[in-house]
Amino acid sequence: MEYALEQARHSPPGPTKFCVGAVLVDADKNEILSTGWSLELPDNVPEDPGSTHAEGCCFRKLAFKHSVPEERLCEVLPKNMILYTTMEPCNKRLSGKMPCVDRILRLKDCIRVVYCGIKEPENFIEQTVLVVGRKRLAEAGVEVIFIDGMEDQILAVALSGHES
Repeated sequence: MEYALEQARHSPPGPTKFCVGAVLVDADKNEILSTGWSLELPDNVPEDPGSTHAEGCCFRKLAFKHSVPEERLCEVLPKNMILYTTMEPCNKRLSGKMPCVDRILRLKDCIRVVYCGIKEPENFIEQTVLVVGRKRLAEAGVEVIFIDGMEDQILAVALSGHES
């Protein structure tokens, strides 16, 4: 989670977004496969609009590396991956673009666990919508685990650019 927080620090601060970091790990080899942070990649790719969230950037970089569409990553990657993300994956985007929960569900055959640093604050989306995302992941067999102990650090980075 500390490495995911390092990634989040690369994200440009802003009042209408969170600075989030993500790390995808091969659980069997304990090897980092990809990283991402909010707004790391441009949003102007016609075949993949809206992948500016940390998880989307992480997956998109890996798909490019393996020359496959993101939804086919499980065909070329280990079958026991863990995603670390500083903030729980979004279940709804105000932009209407693909939420991170949907991206993870497309990879549920190889992403077994998602470790989260904090729950998403209610700045933009109601907590009830977020609970549905956690439930959708769990029902699909993706375990969601919140890690205690780094909440203050993660929240300080996530809210960079927001008014106090």
